Amino acid sequence: MNETVPRPLWSDTVSFHFPGRTKLEQDIEADVAIIGAGFTGLWTAYYLQQRAPELKIVVLDANHVGFGASGRNGGWCSALFPASFSKLAKSFGAGQAHRMYTAMVENIAEITRVIDSEKIDCDWTHGGTLVAARNGVQVARARAEVAEHLEHGLPVDDLQLLSAAEVAKRAQIADALAGTYTPNCAVLNPAKLVQELAKIVEQRGVRIYENSAARSISKNRVRTQEAVISAKYIVRATEGYSPTIAQFRRAVVPVYSLMIATEPLPESTWQEIGLTNRETFSDFRNLVIYGQRTADNRIAFGGRGAPYHFGSTIRPEYDLVSAVHGLLEQTLSELFPAVAGAKITHAWGGALGIARDWMASCGLDKQTGIAWAGGYVGDGVSTSNLAGRTLADLITAQGSEITTLPWVNHLSRNWEPEPLRWLGINGALTAVRHADNVESKKQRTSKLSAILGRMIGE
Repeated sequence: MNETVPRPLWSDTVSFHFPGRTKLEQDIEADVAIIGAGFTGLWTAYYLQQRAPELKIVVLDANHVGFGASGRNGGWCSALFPASFSKLAKSFGAGQAHRMYTAMVENIAEITRVIDSEKIDCDWTHGGTLVAARNGVQVARARAEVAEHLEHGLPVDDLQLLSAAEVAKRAQIADALAGTYTPNCAVLNPAKLVQELAKIVEQRGVRIYENSAARSISKNRVRTQEAVISAKYIVRATEGYSPTIAQFRRAVVPVYSLMIATEPLPESTWQEIGLTNRETFSDFRNLVIYGQRTADNRIAFGGRGAPYHFGSTIRPEYDLVSAVHGLLEQTLSELFPAVAGAKITHAWGGALGIARDWMASCGLDKQTGIAWAGGYVGDGVSTSNLAGRTLADLITAQGSEITTLPWVNHLSRNWEPEPLRWLGINGALTAVRHADNVESKKQRTSKLSAILGRMIGE
């Protein structure tokens, strides 16, 4: 990883510094104050402007637009919701689970509509997702996933079981014995989208303040180090950074996901690899991995594996973990041997938010005027758009189909205090790694897989 740049690949494609975005240094009043200038906050501002153009909306960010997960993620815009269909059906009923599933699928079409209508250039390609099964245990997992999909009466074309030959037609993933494909995913450059959204809402009257960290939130008040915002409604759109506000220290845990990017690969290499339609890709191991073919013909590849840090702390130095970044490079070469030897130009990381019950949520407390959205578990690029539309409808009191979805006003309990939080999360991470080793070497399902499933409520 010599000469690797320690920053997101996406950072080289946009400017994060805009004249006119200043620090909030004096008290102000607004109708809506949004904390967090990532996808959730900016989508909320975007749809609020459409529903009620007269509202005075301000957005605060502790750093700059797109600083967090919105400018660091893997660029998947999928219909995946953090809680599985089975979990939703068990908790809320099959009808509500179907409504949530449909809303997530329709979400991709809505984002496509906005990108087209606003003429946003964000390297958007609707190529779907390919997930390979590379050993017998993974094949069984793929078959079970498709069978469960069909048992719930979900559309056949939304999740297809592929043979090894069918996987190879899309991508030459080494040792692929089978796989699945869903069309319900697009790929993009997330930093381009978040920056364009910021420009659009600013042009229409929203004021964005950067380097303005919220210290506390209360009814009609947001306090920063130097100022107070008085607002009828306050939106907490802080996702994995929620623990930086003392009163939300245990609302979610910030779990790091790390990424690498290769140099642009020659056409001869792409002829070996495939991914002609820029399909996003993964496999059926327990430890999450994810990748995409970028618009400039690199591979951007990431995964979990970085440790959780005591006290839910988030620091710049946590973005780089040489051991994990090295494993990502090794894993990418195992998936696509044609990439072995390609220069790794970028390495980075960032925190995502996980609620205690692994259930994303959004909602509005009508008594305090405080709204929230988050706990996306890494599936926030698409889910944040649904959150923004939902919060806009709730704040403007426009009853709609989406404001009655099962995640609306769901309240997750707090995470355990330390050191239980640190021990539990890092213990689970070790168990995931062990489960994958057992399944790969012994070709049998690890008992830990079932235990881990129960831990997240599956």
